[in-house]
Amino acid sequence: MNTPAPAPLPLGEDFIQDAHTVAARLRAAAPVRFVELPGGFPVWLVTGHDEARAAVTDPRLSSEGVYDRLERLRLGGGEDTESRFAPELAKNLLNLDPPDHTRLRSLVTKVFTAGAVAPLRPRIEAIADELLDAMEKAGPDSELLADYALPLPIRVICELLGVPFADRDRFTAWTRTMVAATGPEEIGAASLRMASYLGDLAEAKRRDPGDDLLTRLVHVSDGGDRLSRDELISTAVVLLTGGFETTVNLISSGVLALLRHPGQLDLLKARPELMPQAVEEFLRYETPNNLSSPRYATEDVALGGVTVPAGHFVMVSWLAANRDERFAEPDRLDITRPAGGHLAFGHGIHHCVGAALARLEGEIAFARLLARFPGLELAVAETALRWRHSTAMHGLEALPLRLGPATR
Repeated sequence: MNTPAPAPLPLGEDFIQDAHTVAARLRAAAPVRFVELPGGFPVWLVTGHDEARAAVTDPRLSSEGVYDRLERLRLGGGEDTESRFAPELAKNLLNLDPPDHTRLRSLVTKVFTAGAVAPLRPRIEAIADELLDAMEKAGPDSELLADYALPLPIRVICELLGVPFADRDRFTAWTRTMVAATGPEEIGAASLRMASYLGDLAEAKRRDPGDDLLTRLVHVSDGGDRLSRDELISTAVVLLTGGFETTVNLISSGVLALLRHPGQLDLLKARPELMPQAVEEFLRYETPNNLSSPRYATEDVALGGVTVPAGHFVMVSWLAANRDERFAEPDRLDITRPAGGHLAFGHGIHHCVGAALARLEGEIAFARLLARFPGLELAVAETALRWRHSTAMHGLEALPLRLGPATR
């Protein structure tokens, strides 16, 4: 059956700058809606919580080769159009269905488990303290993203993967281009540079192994099965991008949420044992990832009271789903809210493999920052704050703070 689609609802800059208001309006009208994202991409957008879970577990909504399909659409061509996206990045965890996804994830999780994350705590704490020392020395004002929220997860993921710290600025720029609402030329160029860099680094790890995650990925095996070169490169890209983008936004947006809710800030400072619960609430309340990776319908799919035509793309707004009415008073920040149920790390087979690391970094980042600068406050009016121009990520461009007296 070839079901015609309605005209897409165009979404403007307020989808980024006033994301929760737009999400609530869309969700109230219909939990699944055909829209045109800022930048012109037509997609069926899922904003309801139940519909989100259904969408990402429906095998008829495929991830197989989706970024290559998406790139061809951006270029305005058909199946024979040459994609500018790096071919080495085609076989990654976000771009595969079972059984290929099952095989690749099973290999990756052997070296990226929750048990492997816990021993990283002392090193993450040390990095946080080094950054806070520098902020204290440079005070009294700070730009949180540049001074803390960005360098902390970058340094952690550099050390974890074995990426030379001197190269952090390059891969940070490539990653931010790839997740921003930029054009196909910029995305393609960044992906090619990232793929080339990681291919060379992987070969260096093969010749001279180190005690790092990339080395273990190079040498991991399961009954003789190994990652191919392209699988290795694409997996490293997913881990690099997911390994810091989400955490940057978690830290900065979480701090802003606390400053906007001083009662919750005072409660967290008085009861630091609430920190793990608070991090879960920050993830729900100001979800770092706005949109899921895209999927496409392999046949007509009934979802949320509409029919998604075969061949159309579907994306889930995790940000919208996490403010669904299934949560009591969803627009209220409550760090005592029972943890669980939010979709900040996705759902189903594509649930974020780095969730444990992001949670650990978040807990340490907030605890160390609030202990060192308990009197921090915004240094600008809230109206001066801007959200990054990205439909995929939900994060601030900058967060200027007045630190207040430091404590030890």
